[in-house]
Amino acid sequence: MKTHPREILIYYNPDSSTDRQTVACAQSIAAHVRAYSYDQAPSSPTSWQQILKAIGLHPKELLNKAHPYYQAYIRGREFDEEGWIKIIMRNPQLLKAPIAIRGDKAILCCSPYDILRLGELTTADLGV
Repeated sequence: MKTHPREILIYYNPDSSTDRQTVACAQSIAAHVRAYSYDQAPSSPTSWQQILKAIGLHPKELLNKAHPYYQAYIRGREFDEEGWIKIIMRNPQLLKAPIAIRGDKAILCCSPYDILRLGELTTADLGV
């Protein structure tokens, strides 16, 4: 999933104050921010594969292992990448932190200030 280099796309939990702070930080570094709650996260495996490739993480690394659903139904089980993606798609509330995408870069924002890593743009990002 690729966005315009001047725009930041964020998937976050609107019930979390830390996640809302991440969105506010994004708005301070980019004029165009599209923020979507987790229930509006991408619904296709292809979109998630692109996001995971851009982040450089395994799908399991995106999950909050302390979440009650994870503890009850997923802990101790192993899945292939496709299986983990299906878990994320059906249970986006398990994501442990907001996912921010700018251009072809994506990051998992464990801290609100992690979003600042998307703030540096090069002339190549701008198409110059």
